[in-house]
Amino acid sequence: MLTLDDTSELDELYQEIILDHYKRPRNAYLLELKDVSGEGINPFCGDEVRLTLSIDNNGIINQVGFNGQGCAISQASNSILSELCKGKTIDQLNVMIGQFKSIMLGKTVTLEEEQGLGELQALFGVKRFPIRIKCALLAWATLQDALDNYQTSD
Repeated sequence: MLTLDDTSELDELYQEIILDHYKRPRNAYLLELKDVSGEGINPFCGDEVRLTLSIDNNGIINQVGFNGQGCAISQASNSILSELCKGKTIDQLNVMIGQFKSIMLGKTVTLEEEQGLGELQALFGVKRFPIRIKCALLAWATLQDALDNYQTSD
């Protein structure tokens, strides 16, 4: 059971993760040779993201790049996404996207599913601020659309 002090320390750690990804984004470039690409915009706040992914012959994501602009939440989410996608299959990404969306929309998932989302857990607190949920989900919705387009174009 978490105590109030534990919760405060956890919130602080998550805030540090978000700020670190915002200030030092991982994979903040677009891939020239890409198999999947997508663009997303949140018209309410102006957050934008462009994603590019490279998939190897075994169907595993081996490179991810993004660029965009927006608030710390959206840009940290982009950066975390770019790290979590590497080494995953499209099916694994679809599961991850569904789990993250469920959590952000207040649905129940198992502790194992939560822990499987790695640093993405840092964004779970955003669900307490409904207006910011779209900021956290923009990259993931863009990834979902891009993967859907990729799979239907085969």
